[in-house]
Amino acid sequence: MDVILITMKKKIFISLVLAIFFGIIFGVCTLYYSLELWRYEGSDVIFEIKQGERFGVINSRLKNAGLIHSTRSFHRYAVMNNILTKFKSGKYLIKNGSNMTSIMKTLVYGKPMLQKVTIPEGKNLFEIGKILEEKMITTYSKFTQKAKERTFVHSLGIPADRAEGYLYPDTYHFAINTPPEKVINTMVQVFRNKTKALDFTSHRLSKHEIITLASIVEKETGAAWERQKIAGVFFNRLKKKMRLQTDPTIIYGMYEQYNGNIKREHKRIMTPYNTYRINGLPAGPISNPGLEAIRAVLAPEDHGYLYFVSKNDGTHIFSKTYKNHIKGVDKFQKNHLNRRGKSWRDLKKNNRPNHLGN
Repeated sequence: MDVILITMKKKIFISLVLAIFFGIIFGVCTLYYSLELWRYEGSDVIFEIKQGERFGVINSRLKNAGLIHSTRSFHRYAVMNNILTKFKSGKYLIKNGSNMTSIMKTLVYGKPMLQKVTIPEGKNLFEIGKILEEKMITTYSKFTQKAKERTFVHSLGIPADRAEGYLYPDTYHFAINTPPEKVINTMVQVFRNKTKALDFTSHRLSKHEIITLASIVEKETGAAWERQKIAGVFFNRLKKKMRLQTDPTIIYGMYEQYNGNIKREHKRIMTPYNTYRINGLPAGPISNPGLEAIRAVLAPEDHGYLYFVSKNDGTHIFSKTYKNHIKGVDKFQKNHLNRRGKSWRDLKKNNRPNHLGN
C-alpha cells in the first residue's frame, strides 16, 4: 500500500513539474510570439502619448488601436525592463510591420515627432504663448512666465527684463511639451543668427534701442515699403524731443487686460510702455520684429514728416505739420465712408493688421 502511495505521489509530482515546465514554455513562447513574431499590419499611424498619461491607459489605447497583440505581454515586457514609467509624451509614428518590441522602444527611447509652428512678424510674447499652446508645444502660462523671468532672460545675454523683441519670427519645429526655456533659447539663437550680419555699432542708438524701435515699426505698418518712412517719422520726433505717441505702445503696456478697443482714457494710463505719457522710447520692445523692420530702423528714410495716419487699408498718409495731420484724421478716421469695406488684408505684401499711427 505504501509503495502504491509513493508511486502515486511521484506521478503527481512529476505531472505538476511537467505542467509547470510546459506552462513556462507556453508562456515564453506566447510572450515571444507577442513581442517578436506578431506584426502590426495596418497603415502607418501616429500614436500620441499625452502628458502625465499612465502606463495602463497607454497599454489599453494601444490594444484598442490594434497596435499591440496583447496588453498582458506588453505589460510583462515593460516590467521585465523596468520601463513602466519611462514612456515619454509626444506623437510617434508607428509603421506597418512593427512588432511590439520595436513599438515599445519607439515610445520609450524614440524621439517624438516635431510640431511645425510659424510665428508671424510683429507678434508679442503673449501672442506667441497662445500660438505655442494651440500647438501643444508648451503652455501659455509657462511660456509667458519664463519669457518674463529676469534672471533667465539675462542668462541669454538680453539686456532687459523680458525676452520680448528677441523671439525671432520664423517657422520652427518643436516636440510636444517642450520646456519653455528651450523654446525661448531656440528663438533667441535664431534671432542672433538672422541679425549677425547687421551693423548695430554705427548707429547712435544701442542695439536694444534699435530692436525696441523696430518692434514699434513692425506693429505700425502692414506695408513693407512704408517701414523706412515710418522709422524716419519716429527719428524726426525723437530729434525734436516729441513724444512718439504710438498706439501699439499703449496696447502693449496693458496687453493682458486689453479687450481690443483703445479708448481715450487708455492714453492717460501710465505704463513704462505708453509713449503718450513717457518721453523717448518705451521700456523695451513691444513685439518681435522681423529682419526688414530692423533694417528700416538702421537705415530710416530721410524726410520731414512728423505724423502719419492710417488710411484703413494697411497704408498711411504722412504729414509734416499738425494741421495737415488733422486733415488726414478727419478724412480717413472720422469719415465713416473712408473706413467702410477697407482692409489691410488687401495689401499684397501685408503681414498683420495695422494699428493707428499719429
